[in-house]
Amino acid sequence: MSAPETPKDTGSVPTTGHEWDGIHELNNPLPRWWLWIFYASVAFAVGYWILMPAWPGLTGYSRGVLGKSDRAEVVEQLAQLKAQRGQQNARLTQASLQEIERDPELQAQALAVGQSVFGDNCATCHGVGGTGGKGYANLRDDVWLWGGTLDDIHRTLQFGIRSGHPQARFSKMPAFGKDQILTAAQVGDLTEYVVALSGRPANGAAVQRAAPVYAGNCVACHGPEGRGDPLQGAPNLTDREWLYGSTRQEIQGQIHNGRGGVMPAWSGRLDPETVKALAVYVHANAAGQ
Repeated sequence: MSAPETPKDTGSVPTTGHEWDGIHELNNPLPRWWLWIFYASVAFAVGYWILMPAWPGLTGYSRGVLGKSDRAEVVEQLAQLKAQRGQQNARLTQASLQEIERDPELQAQALAVGQSVFGDNCATCHGVGGTGGKGYANLRDDVWLWGGTLDDIHRTLQFGIRSGHPQARFSKMPAFGKDQILTAAQVGDLTEYVVALSGRPANGAAVQRAAPVYAGNCVACHGPEGRGDPLQGAPNLTDREWLYGSTRQEIQGQIHNGRGGVMPAWSGRLDPETVKALAVYVHANAAGQ
Protein backbone atom coordinates (compact mmCIF):
# COMPACT_ATOMS: atom_id res chain seq x y z
CA MET A 1 0.00 0.00 0.00
CA SER A 2 1.46 3.34 -1.07
CA ALA A 3 1.90 6.19 1.36
CA PRO A 4 -0.56 9.11 1.13
CA GLU A 5 0.61 11.96 -1.06
CA THR A 6 1.90 15.00 0.77
CA PRO A 7 -0.37 18.00 0.09
CA LYS A 8 1.23 20.64 -2.08
CA ASP A 9 1.83 24.15 -0.82
CA THR A 10 -1.29 26.21 -1.61
CA GLY A 11 0.49 29.47 -1.04
CA SER A 12 -1.80 32.34 -0.02
CA VAL A 13 -4.97 30.64 -1.35
CA PRO A 14 -7.08 29.38 1.57
CA THR A 15 -8.80 26.03 1.45
CA THR A 16 -12.40 25.22 2.12
CA GLY A 17 -11.42 22.58 4.65
CA HIS A 18 -12.53 19.79 2.34
CA GLU A 19 -10.01 17.05 1.65
CA TRP A 20 -10.27 13.76 -0.16
CA ASP A 21 -7.50 11.25 -0.58
CA GLY A 22 -4.91 13.89 0.11
CA ILE A 23 -6.45 16.42 -2.31
CA HIS A 24 -7.46 19.74 -0.77
CA GLU A 25 -10.19 21.97 -2.21
CA LEU A 26 -8.93 25.49 -2.69
CA ASN A 27 -11.22 28.42 -2.10
CA ASN A 28 -10.42 30.40 -5.29
CA PRO A 29 -12.81 33.33 -5.84
CA LEU A 30 -14.68 33.62 -9.16
CA PRO A 31 -13.21 36.05 -11.70
CA ARG A 32 -14.42 39.59 -11.14
CA TRP A 33 -15.53 39.99 -14.80
CA TRP A 34 -17.65 36.85 -14.57
CA LEU A 35 -19.36 38.10 -11.42
CA TRP A 36 -20.18 41.47 -13.03
CA ILE A 37 -21.70 39.72 -16.06
CA PHE A 38 -23.75 37.50 -13.76
CA TYR A 39 -25.02 40.46 -11.73
CA ALA A 40 -25.83 42.34 -14.94
CA SER A 41 -27.78 39.34 -16.24
CA VAL A 42 -29.80 39.18 -13.04
CA ALA A 43 -30.53 42.91 -13.24
CA PHE A 44 -31.52 42.60 -16.89
CA ALA A 45 -33.86 39.71 -16.11
CA VAL A 46 -35.58 41.64 -13.34
CA GLY A 47 -35.94 44.68 -15.62
CA TYR A 48 -37.34 42.49 -18.41
CA TRP A 49 -39.90 40.95 -16.05
CA ILE A 50 -41.09 44.44 -15.12
CA LEU A 51 -41.13 45.98 -18.61
CA MET A 52 -42.17 43.10 -20.86
CA PRO A 53 -44.79 40.31 -20.81
CA ALA A 54 -43.11 37.52 -18.90
CA TRP A 55 -44.96 35.70 -16.12
CA PRO A 56 -47.74 33.20 -16.92
CA GLY A 57 -50.78 32.98 -14.70
CA LEU A 58 -54.03 31.08 -14.31
CA THR A 59 -56.12 33.64 -16.23
CA GLY A 60 -53.49 35.33 -18.34
CA TYR A 61 -49.98 36.68 -18.12
CA SER A 62 -48.19 39.77 -16.89
CA ARG A 63 -48.49 42.48 -19.57
CA GLY A 64 -45.42 44.47 -18.58
CA VAL A 65 -45.10 48.25 -18.12
CA LEU A 66 -44.43 48.80 -21.86
CA GLY A 67 -47.45 46.73 -22.90
CA LYS A 68 -45.51 45.24 -25.84
CA SER A 69 -47.18 42.44 -27.84
CA ASP A 70 -45.48 40.48 -30.63
CA ARG A 71 -48.89 39.29 -31.77
CA ALA A 72 -50.17 42.86 -32.15
CA GLU A 73 -47.04 43.78 -34.09
CA VAL A 74 -47.52 40.81 -36.46
CA VAL A 75 -51.16 41.82 -37.03
CA GLU A 76 -50.06 45.37 -37.80
CA GLN A 77 -47.34 44.21 -40.18
CA LEU A 78 -49.78 41.90 -41.97
CA ALA A 79 -52.23 44.78 -42.33
CA GLN A 80 -49.50 46.96 -43.83
CA LEU A 81 -48.48 44.16 -46.19
CA LYS A 82 -52.09 43.61 -47.23
CA ALA A 83 -52.51 47.31 -47.96
CA GLN A 84 -49.30 47.34 -49.98
CA ARG A 85 -50.31 44.26 -51.94
CA GLY A 86 -53.79 45.69 -52.41
CA GLN A 87 -52.34 48.54 -54.43
CA GLN A 88 -50.28 46.14 -56.52
CA ASN A 89 -53.10 43.63 -56.95
CA ALA A 90 -55.47 46.35 -58.10
CA ARG A 91 -53.52 46.49 -61.35
CA LEU A 92 -53.78 42.72 -61.76
CA THR A 93 -57.53 42.91 -61.14
CA GLN A 94 -58.08 45.59 -63.76
CA ALA A 95 -55.85 44.06 -66.45
CA SER A 96 -56.88 41.14 -68.62
CA LEU A 97 -54.83 37.95 -68.68
CA GLN A 98 -53.39 38.87 -72.06
CA GLU A 99 -52.52 42.40 -70.90
CA ILE A 100 -50.68 40.94 -67.90
CA GLU A 101 -48.55 38.75 -70.16
CA ARG A 102 -47.77 41.65 -72.51
CA ASP A 103 -46.76 44.05 -69.72
CA PRO A 104 -43.28 43.07 -68.39
CA GLU A 105 -43.87 44.73 -65.01
CA LEU A 106 -47.29 43.13 -64.48
CA GLN A 107 -46.03 39.78 -65.71
CA ALA A 108 -43.08 39.87 -63.30
CA GLN A 109 -45.46 40.64 -60.43
CA ALA A 110 -47.84 37.87 -61.50
CA LEU A 111 -45.01 35.35 -61.83
CA ALA A 112 -43.72 36.19 -58.34
CA VAL A 113 -47.17 35.82 -56.79
CA GLY A 114 -47.95 32.72 -58.86
CA GLN A 115 -44.73 30.95 -57.89
CA SER A 116 -45.42 31.48 -54.20
CA VAL A 117 -49.05 30.37 -54.47
CA PHE A 118 -48.12 27.34 -56.59
CA GLY A 119 -45.61 26.19 -53.97
CA ASP A 120 -48.19 26.53 -51.19
CA ASN A 121 -51.21 25.04 -52.93
CA CYS A 122 -50.34 23.11 -56.11
CA ALA A 123 -46.94 21.49 -55.57
CA THR A 124 -48.44 18.79 -53.31
CA CYS A 125 -50.11 17.16 -56.33
CA HIS A 126 -48.25 18.52 -59.35
CA GLY A 127 -44.77 18.56 -57.81
CA VAL A 128 -42.49 21.49 -57.04
CA GLY A 129 -41.46 21.69 -60.69
CA GLY A 130 -44.98 21.10 -61.97
CA THR A 131 -44.07 17.84 -63.73
CA GLY A 132 -46.87 15.93 -62.02
CA GLY A 133 -47.05 12.19 -61.48
CA LYS A 134 -49.40 9.25 -62.00
CA GLY A 135 -52.91 10.68 -61.75
CA TYR A 136 -51.65 14.27 -61.61
CA ALA A 137 -51.14 16.26 -64.80
CA ASN A 138 -47.72 17.41 -66.00
CA LEU A 139 -48.00 21.20 -66.27
CA ARG A 140 -44.70 21.62 -68.11
CA ASP A 141 -45.58 19.87 -71.37
CA ASP A 142 -48.09 20.69 -74.11
CA VAL A 143 -50.64 17.99 -73.31
CA TRP A 144 -53.77 19.50 -71.78
CA LEU A 145 -56.95 17.50 -71.18
CA TRP A 146 -59.07 20.63 -70.85
CA GLY A 147 -57.09 23.00 -73.06
CA GLY A 148 -53.78 24.74 -72.45
CA THR A 149 -54.50 28.32 -73.51
CA LEU A 150 -54.22 31.05 -70.90
CA ASP A 151 -58.01 31.35 -70.71
CA ASP A 152 -58.43 27.56 -70.44
CA ILE A 153 -55.94 27.36 -67.57
CA HIS A 154 -57.57 30.29 -65.80
CA ARG A 155 -61.00 28.66 -66.08
CA THR A 156 -59.68 25.35 -64.74
CA LEU A 157 -58.11 27.11 -61.77
CA GLN A 158 -61.24 29.13 -61.09
CA PHE A 159 -63.84 26.38 -61.14
CA GLY A 160 -61.87 23.13 -61.07
CA ILE A 161 -62.72 19.82 -62.71
CA ARG A 162 -65.43 17.65 -61.13
CA SER A 163 -65.02 19.89 -58.08
CA GLY A 164 -68.70 20.35 -57.30
CA HIS A 165 -68.53 24.03 -58.27
CA PRO A 166 -71.60 25.02 -60.35
CA GLN A 167 -69.35 26.14 -63.21
CA ALA A 168 -66.88 23.27 -63.00
CA ARG A 169 -66.38 21.18 -66.10
CA PHE A 170 -67.31 17.55 -65.75
CA SER A 171 -66.83 14.39 -67.74
CA LYS A 172 -66.73 10.77 -66.71
CA MET A 173 -64.84 7.82 -68.09
CA PRO A 174 -67.36 4.96 -67.78
CA ALA A 175 -66.43 1.85 -65.85
CA PHE A 176 -67.05 -0.45 -68.81
CA GLY A 177 -66.13 -3.63 -66.99
CA LYS A 178 -67.19 -2.81 -63.45
CA ASP A 179 -70.63 -1.61 -64.55
CA GLN A 180 -70.92 -4.59 -66.95
CA ILE A 181 -71.26 -2.39 -70.02
CA LEU A 182 -68.73 -4.62 -71.75
CA THR A 183 -67.66 -8.19 -71.13
CA ALA A 184 -64.20 -9.05 -69.84
CA ALA A 185 -63.27 -10.30 -73.33
CA GLN A 186 -64.38 -7.02 -74.91
CA VAL A 187 -62.39 -5.03 -72.35
CA GLY A 188 -59.32 -7.12 -73.21
CA ASP A 189 -59.81 -6.55 -76.95
CA LEU A 190 -60.37 -2.83 -76.39
CA THR A 191 -57.13 -2.69 -74.45
CA GLU A 192 -55.29 -4.01 -77.51
CA TYR A 193 -57.10 -1.47 -79.68
CA VAL A 194 -55.93 1.42 -77.48
CA VAL A 195 -52.38 0.04 -77.48
CA ALA A 196 -52.50 -0.01 -81.29
CA LEU A 197 -53.76 3.60 -81.37
CA SER A 198 -50.62 4.67 -79.52
CA GLY A 199 -48.45 3.14 -82.26
CA ARG A 200 -47.30 0.08 -80.35
CA PRO A 201 -47.44 -3.57 -81.45
CA ALA A 202 -50.81 -5.12 -80.61
CA ASN A 203 -52.77 -8.31 -81.22
CA GLY A 204 -54.24 -7.83 -84.70
CA ALA A 205 -57.23 -10.16 -84.20
CA ALA A 206 -58.14 -8.41 -80.95
CA VAL A 207 -57.87 -5.01 -82.65
CA GLN A 208 -60.26 -6.13 -85.40
CA ARG A 209 -62.77 -7.47 -82.88
CA ALA A 210 -62.57 -4.24 -80.84
CA ALA A 211 -63.11 -1.86 -83.78
CA PRO A 212 -66.93 -1.92 -83.57
CA VAL A 213 -66.77 -1.83 -79.77
CA TYR A 214 -64.63 1.30 -79.92
CA ALA A 215 -66.96 2.87 -82.50
CA GLY A 216 -69.99 2.20 -80.34
CA ASN A 217 -68.60 3.24 -76.97
CA CYS A 218 -65.52 5.46 -77.29
CA VAL A 219 -65.76 7.55 -80.47
CA ALA A 220 -68.14 10.11 -78.93
CA CYS A 221 -65.39 11.33 -76.58
CA HIS A 222 -62.06 10.21 -78.01
CA GLY A 223 -62.93 10.64 -81.69
CA PRO A 224 -62.68 8.12 -84.54
CA GLU A 225 -58.89 8.43 -84.63
CA GLY A 226 -58.50 8.50 -80.85
CA ARG A 227 -57.14 12.06 -80.71
CA GLY A 228 -59.40 13.11 -77.85
CA ASP A 229 -61.45 16.23 -77.23
CA PRO A 230 -60.39 19.06 -74.85
CA LEU A 231 -64.00 20.24 -74.61
CA GLN A 232 -64.83 16.99 -72.84
CA GLY A 233 -61.50 16.42 -71.14
CA ALA A 234 -61.05 13.26 -73.23
CA PRO A 235 -57.34 12.37 -73.60
CA ASN A 236 -55.54 11.78 -76.87
CA LEU A 237 -54.95 8.03 -77.14
CA THR A 238 -52.46 8.32 -80.01
CA ASP A 239 -49.61 10.01 -78.15
CA ARG A 240 -47.22 8.66 -75.52
CA GLU A 241 -48.56 10.71 -72.60
CA TRP A 242 -50.62 8.68 -70.14
CA LEU A 243 -52.04 10.21 -66.98
CA TYR A 244 -52.70 6.87 -65.28
CA GLY A 245 -50.03 4.69 -66.90
CA SER A 246 -49.50 3.10 -70.32
CA THR A 247 -48.95 -0.59 -69.62
CA ARG A 248 -51.59 -3.06 -70.81
CA GLN A 249 -52.55 -3.79 -67.24
CA GLU A 250 -52.96 -0.09 -66.44
CA ILE A 251 -54.96 0.61 -69.61
CA GLN A 252 -57.21 -2.38 -68.95
CA GLY A 253 -57.75 -1.15 -65.40
CA GLN A 254 -58.79 2.28 -66.68
CA ILE A 255 -61.28 0.76 -69.13
CA HIS A 256 -62.66 -1.66 -66.54
CA ASN A 257 -62.92 0.75 -63.56
CA GLY A 258 -63.18 4.17 -65.22
CA ARG A 259 -61.25 7.24 -64.17
CA GLY A 260 -62.13 10.77 -63.06
CA GLY A 261 -59.75 12.80 -60.95
CA VAL A 262 -60.82 15.96 -59.13
CA MET A 263 -59.18 19.35 -59.57
CA PRO A 264 -60.32 21.71 -56.78
CA ALA A 265 -61.89 25.08 -57.55
CA TRP A 266 -59.64 27.87 -56.33
CA SER A 267 -62.04 30.76 -56.80
CA GLY A 268 -63.47 30.22 -53.33
CA ARG A 269 -60.06 29.88 -51.69
CA LEU A 270 -57.95 32.50 -53.45
CA ASP A 271 -58.89 36.05 -54.44
CA PRO A 272 -59.45 36.75 -58.16
CA GLU A 273 -56.13 38.53 -58.73
CA THR A 274 -54.23 35.64 -57.14
CA VAL A 275 -55.99 33.13 -59.41
CA LYS A 276 -55.02 35.34 -62.36
CA ALA A 277 -51.40 35.42 -61.24
CA LEU A 278 -51.40 31.64 -60.81
CA ALA A 279 -52.81 31.15 -64.31
CA VAL A 280 -50.11 33.39 -65.79
CA TYR A 281 -47.43 31.47 -63.86
CA VAL A 282 -48.65 28.06 -65.02
CA HIS A 283 -49.04 29.23 -68.61
CA ALA A 284 -45.61 30.86 -68.67
CA ASN A 285 -43.93 27.66 -67.48
CA ALA A 286 -45.83 25.37 -69.87
CA ALA A 287 -44.90 24.51 -73.42
CA GLY A 288 -46.82 25.37 -76.56
CA GLN A 289 -50.34 26.71 -76.10
